Amino acid sequence: METRRDVFQAIADPTRRAIIMLLTVGAMTPNALAEHFNSSRQAVSKHLQILTECEVLKQEQQGREIHYHLNADKMKDIEIWLEQFRQLLAKRFNQLDTVLEQLKSKGK
Repeated sequence: METRRDVFQAIADPTRRAIIMLLTVGAMTPNALAEHFNSSRQAVSKHLQILTECEVLKQEQQGREIHYHLNADKMKDIEIWLEQFRQLLAKRFNQLDTVLEQLKSKGK
């Protein structure tokens, strides 16, 4: 059974994160992206495939070339998850503050 890729798989790899950062400036072809890495064009293409499967990138055919664009909306999934995580941590820290205050009061 094949598992569906998600945005977290997209950002799991440092090369893919670098590709995402490069595309924040604007669309690029696979060759233009590959020039930024010390890996083969094939390796970069595999990363582009994964990023496209995760819907982080969109492909646009322009003549004979494919240009990759960042799908910034998909990155919102990460932002939403991080915000939920931040809220959970804030709640836990507030609970810890309450316990510490109670312990401090008992010690007096």
